[in-house]
Amino acid sequence: MKVSKKLKETVLAYLFLLPSLAVLGMFVFWPVGFSFVLSFFKWDFRNMKNPYFTGLDNYIEIFRFDYPPKYSFIFTVLNTFFHLAVAAAVVLLIVHLFKKRTLSGILSNVAVVMMYVALNLFNVENPLLSFLVAAISWSWLVYDFRRLNMKNTWIWFVLFLVVFAFVELRSSLPGMVNFLLDAKDKNLFLKALTNTLYYVILSVPTQIFLSLVIALLLNSNVKFRVFFRTAYFIPFVTSVVAISLVWKWIFNDEFGLLNYILSLFHIDPVSWLKDERWTIPTIAIVSVWKTVGYDAVIFLAGLQNIDRSYYEAAEVDGANSFQKFFYITWPLLSPTTFFLLIVSLIGAFKVFAEIYILYDGLPGPYNNSGMTLVYYVFDLFYRQQRMGIASAAAYILFAIILVFTFIQYRVGRRAVEYVS
Repeated sequence: MKVSKKLKETVLAYLFLLPSLAVLGMFVFWPVGFSFVLSFFKWDFRNMKNPYFTGLDNYIEIFRFDYPPKYSFIFTVLNTFFHLAVAAAVVLLIVHLFKKRTLSGILSNVAVVMMYVALNLFNVENPLLSFLVAAISWSWLVYDFRRLNMKNTWIWFVLFLVVFAFVELRSSLPGMVNFLLDAKDKNLFLKALTNTLYYVILSVPTQIFLSLVIALLLNSNVKFRVFFRTAYFIPFVTSVVAISLVWKWIFNDEFGLLNYILSLFHIDPVSWLKDERWTIPTIAIVSVWKTVGYDAVIFLAGLQNIDRSYYEAAEVDGANSFQKFFYITWPLLSPTTFFLLIVSLIGAFKVFAEIYILYDGLPGPYNNSGMTLVYYVFDLFYRQQRMGIASAAAYILFAIILVFTFIQYRVGRRAVEYVS
């Protein structure tokens, strides 16, 4: 009787879900699956009625270079793998010194840094040696990281990213950053990938930081809090097209409001919409202004869910505002921060509408300076009508987002503190 009752409840539950599953299957699951199949077919305006199977040719075509790149891809990947190990060693070395851990941990991390210095001094360009050094370094670093009980993991992770960026840019051994900077002018997809990563680096941290500051201000005893909360949230629910058109006027280099404000401080006008260097920062400014209100409201909800007893106990112990933020507010906000980081990162990789409106349907003023991954897929599909390659590019974008989300989840398992 128990088995039949459980089966009956299961069937009944799926019957209730059947309408939703039918709609999702028709408008989500079927198009996604069909586009994956099409990514292996030659389907363009010449083969509209009779697409034929080409295997991985579409994926190979995406990564085909117009001119040979300056650096070897395998070599730069191995160097980046080693640069990550060096950055991790520097962070763990600081942890050992700061918390007075074991002498073996200090010496081992110093050895990793010294290997990096030696390879740079002698400019050793040997892929096998780079792999061996990186593998040895990571085998120690993983063991050292697991035995350390690190708190405030987000702070150490940010320090790790800063050190890695410095090592990657300053090293004489070319890494992936050097490869992308060289290859972006020889392959349009890598140009779109580089621009997208640049946009993500500019927009996501700025968006999270500003929204947290706004949420902290709104959470204080400020007057007209409801008005400010609504004012910050309005841009998020406003049409992207309308927002982009308004900012297009603000960015105008002749009679735009932004250059007029700069002129009050005796700063020369900036060609926001005509200079290649300002294309991605311009798009980032518009996107941050649009989404910072949404993130601030989510942060505000997280702040209001923190029990006041934590702050009262901290005040009894004589904690100042700085200590209360770093030891109470920031750790207890980690689930909210984790959610916003994932959502913001996925949204940043899908940027498109702002570029299309700001630059009148073009990927930037010139030299494809505003070409992003979604715009690349759009251009292949709608303008060039190369639907097979566009489907392949869309799944490469999906794989990139999946990798970044997986990394965030792995880091979040250590950094996020869930308090019931």
